Amino acid sequence: MKKITQNIIRLFVISSLTCTFLGAAEEEKKKPAKKPTKTPEERFQWLDKDKDGGITIEELKVNPYWKKKPDDAAKMFKKKDKNSDGKLSKEEFVAKQQPKKKKGDQAKKKQGADKKKEQKK
Repeated sequence: MKKITQNIIRLFVISSLTCTFLGAAEEEKKKPAKKPTKTPEERFQWLDKDKDGGITIEELKVNPYWKKKPDDAAKMFKKKDKNSDGKLSKEEFVAKQQPKKKKGDQAKKKQGADKKKEQKK
């Protein structure tokens, strides 16, 4: 009787674990695939509503993301508009922003250069 009870318990545990793993696998299949993100070139084409080859601040502010943050849109536009013509060309729009240099980085570079000069002597 004791062996029968143990076997029933083992069978129950094994079937429970199997069902749990199968259920998790089914849930994973149901999740929608992530949308592929657009390339900067595709975003430029989408934002250039009048298809004149440039994005104005007005065209940029129509975007739902920038509509909520018009001040941030203006700042970003000003940073990217290198030639200050009031339009972002595809090259300006696609260009990556250079990371801001920290004040401490300049001092560290100078110290490193000084050490190299001393080692050469």
